[in-house]
Amino acid sequence: MIKNLVDELPMVNNPLWDKAGLIQFERKMADHWESGKVKGPIHLSGGNEDELIEIFKYVKKTDWVFSTWRSHYHALLKGIPSEWLEQEILEGRSITIVNKEEKFYSSAIVGGIIPIAVGVAMSNKRKGINDTVWCFVGDMTFETGTFMENYKYAKNFDLPIKFVVEDNGVSTNTPTIDTWNKKSEIPSDVIWYQYKKEWPHYGTGKWVIF
Repeated sequence: MIKNLVDELPMVNNPLWDKAGLIQFERKMADHWESGKVKGPIHLSGGNEDELIEIFKYVKKTDWVFSTWRSHYHALLKGIPSEWLEQEILEGRSITIVNKEEKFYSSAIVGGIIPIAVGVAMSNKRKGINDTVWCFVGDMTFETGTFMENYKYAKNFDLPIKFVVEDNGVSTNTPTIDTWNKKSEIPSDVIWYQYKKEWPHYGTGKWVIF
């Protein structure tokens, strides 16, 4: 179930990728990883295909997407060619995918992408650009001061940005609830969904020799 999915924004996109296609792509990346072809760390997506396909129906071609180190599904649904993305992953850039043509940016720093996303939203508003900025974060990042400060700033200045919290219940391998003792309330204007991840935090669970 997706909470607070924006009713005020029209559905503008019919995602080119279905659930089976996303899973197949990620399985291929896992095979690359286990064969030692990937020249850097990798964080695989899985278990949240339905939710992301639904969310990306609201993402325009000209919108901006800011993602985390677990960005493969976001990139594909934004329209980045799978061949290009696969090559970036093989070259070791899985956790820092950047594609200027598709207005797609990701970062391996926890919360590091959030102030950049807010800055772009502020710039768009000042320039009168009618594009939405979409910023994806995990449930642990949502609890940080970086998120809370940037969310407050964006809300107070009515910036054209949508925050999406992807809640898999853990930070690396530690349950988020154990870290904070309780979870914060999700604001009514923050999109949120919960899922059970199908891959380890890092890699596939198998030792790999490069």
